[in-house]
Amino acid sequence: MVHLRPAIKADIPLLKRWDEKPHVIAAGGDDGWYDWDREIPRKADWGELLIAEEGGRPVGVMEIIDPAAEPSHYWGEIEENLRAIDIWIGEEEDLGRGLGTQMMRAALDRCFADEKVRAVVIDPLESNARARRFYERLGFRFVERRVFDADECIVYCLTRADFEAVRTGAKAKD
Repeated sequence: MVHLRPAIKADIPLLKRWDEKPHVIAAGGDDGWYDWDREIPRKADWGELLIAEEGGRPVGVMEIIDPAAEPSHYWGEIEENLRAIDIWIGEEEDLGRGLGTQMMRAALDRCFADEKVRAVVIDPLESNARARRFYERLGFRFVERRVFDADECIVYCLTRADFEAVRTGAKAKD
């Protein structure tokens, strides 16, 4: 079972090592990921960086943000009461083990625990067919193709109603 905890300074060397992994580079687009030395100590009311652990061993990292409040305005003009998630698995041998699904379910539970949150958005690279299928299996629906910086992405959305339907096994409404 995967547990999410806040990222701490002691995680920085591991995160930097993960950043050099080919599968992480391929998922990150042209911009790469983060300046961990700056991001980890940052405390922001608009987002959090989380380490996913399995049996106490770090296996992945996630960022959950309020895209309307995030200061770089990466998402541009976007409605309020949404969350955006970035996720990646650190080691190649941990891919395909169901950890990403567990991580996303834990993150979605965390997002929708806030009654104001209406939906979660994500933006995998258009070229990342595996990630896109993963999000679709979790109930995310296609919204649009969009270029973020120089990256061609697909925007997906999971509404609260679709999240609840997936959790209960009911058919989501269109």
